[in-house]
Amino acid sequence: MSFPVAGVTIPLPGELRLVSPLEGIVTVARTNRGILVDAPFRTAIAGTCSRCLLDIEIPIDARIEEEVLPSLDIASGLPVDRSLEPDAVRLTGHHELELEPLVRDAISLAEPIAPLCRPDCPGLCLVCGERLGPGHATHPDDDIDPRLAALRAFRVDDEAENG
Repeated sequence: MSFPVAGVTIPLPGELRLVSPLEGIVTVARTNRGILVDAPFRTAIAGTCSRCLLDIEIPIDARIEEEVLPSLDIASGLPVDRSLEPDAVRLTGHHELELEPLVRDAISLAEPIAPLCRPDCPGLCLVCGERLGPGHATHPDDDIDPRLAALRAFRVDDEAENG
C-alpha cells in the first residue's frame, strides 16, 4: 500500500533547518514479523558553502527502508520484550507508525560533510578574505610579513638535496 507525502515539515535536530517541505511516497507492506516501510523522499535544508561561506540550499534525496515491529504482542496484548531486539524500530503503543524520527535520521545522514554552492566554487581570498570571483582584485606578491621576508632569499639546491 502506498501513500503520497507532500508539504510535510518536521523539526530537525541541532542547527539543521528545512527550507522546503518533504515530498515522497511511503510504501508499507506486511511481513511475518511486522511492517516493511520503504519511503524515498526529497527535501532541502539550509546550509553554508564550505569554501565561500555563502548561505545555500542543500538538496537532500534520502530513503527509509526499515522493518517496523509491534510494541505489543498481538495475541496477548502484553508489551514485547524490547531487550531481545533493542535497536528495532517499533510501532507506538496505539499501533501507530511514527516516521518522524526515521526521517530525521535519514536527513542527518544524507547531509553532506562539506556542502558547496557549486562544484567549482573558488572559495575565499587568502589575503583579504573576500569571495573569489570575477570582480575580485588581485593582490601584489610583494606584500609579505616583514618577519618572514628573510625566507624569500632562502633557496634549496635540488642537486645538493637529492645527491
